[in-house]
Amino acid sequence: MANNESPDDLHDLFKTVNEALSTAIIGQPELTERLLIALLSDGHLLVEGAPGLAKTRAIKALSALIDADFHRIQFTPDLLPSDLTGTDIYQPQNASFVFQPGPIFHSLILADEINRAPAKVQSALLEAMAERQITIGRTTHTLPPLFMVMATQNPIEQEGTFPLPEAQLDRFLLHVKVDYPAVDAERKVMKLARSEARMDAIGDHKSDAGKGLIDSAAIMVARQEVLNIHLSDTVEEYIAQLILATRRPGLYDDSLSAMTEYGASPRGSIGLERAARAHAWLRGRDYVSPDDVQAMAHDVLRHRVLMTFSAEASGFTADNLIDRLLDQVPVA
Repeated sequence: MANNESPDDLHDLFKTVNEALSTAIIGQPELTERLLIALLSDGHLLVEGAPGLAKTRAIKALSALIDADFHRIQFTPDLLPSDLTGTDIYQPQNASFVFQPGPIFHSLILADEINRAPAKVQSALLEAMAERQITIGRTTHTLPPLFMVMATQNPIEQEGTFPLPEAQLDRFLLHVKVDYPAVDAERKVMKLARSEARMDAIGDHKSDAGKGLIDSAAIMVARQEVLNIHLSDTVEEYIAQLILATRRPGLYDDSLSAMTEYGASPRGSIGLERAARAHAWLRGRDYVSPDDVQAMAHDVLRHRVLMTFSAEASGFTADNLIDRLLDQVPVA
């Protein structure tokens, strides 16, 4: 894409990318849109769902549509931080150390089954996500300007897992939950799988035709467009009141006070604004509405709100709390 593309052309380009993703990832429209929202918001996303729900396929499809390098990292219990970041390699011929970059030095990273790696490996990744740099010895190495991590975790596996602490979950812009597709989508998935199997059998790979549809320069311009759309004082106040309500839910419902241990941090308000902006921009609007805030509230806040033990024991989740707050916090 040329740098002189108009805002309308840029929006149409992202619309084309979204349509292409929806074609490749059947039955998961929310996941494909959240990928683009994270990309436009310069954030990272954690995707939770049962095996086989196209979590890995989604970011692979995205990497095939943008001109950026992609790497998949399979997290395992024996993974070391240096396996992600890289390390200094000693060269005996000149008695010096040379830095060998690890897989984290790619634009798009898939951290597959992040909860299967020990805490020190998770911390190495999350530090890179927050600081956009890593330090080896006394040298700091900067990550690519376009850098997005999509981490996946499987909620049905408990043995041999290391759950992410709440403070580290806060580093993710979005926590997206994916569910099984509907029956009609399931049939389309089978049809697509048959079609791809036939193409593989005859060596036809036309699915790669979309490679480089959008480049990193266009993404940077789009991020500026997202930041420049109008956000009224009323909507900004609404976001602030929603975040306050997660910390002091008793202001609206006394029964919620006993359910909530901790509310969202300031990263929650920043993330909700950025995500709401991207949500509005993808719909072709130049302003943010309360509907955009409400549409993104669950994905931005569900991992930032900590429920009490009694709430969890009774089956009351963070999503239930967010539902109640969206019903009760006034827009103006």
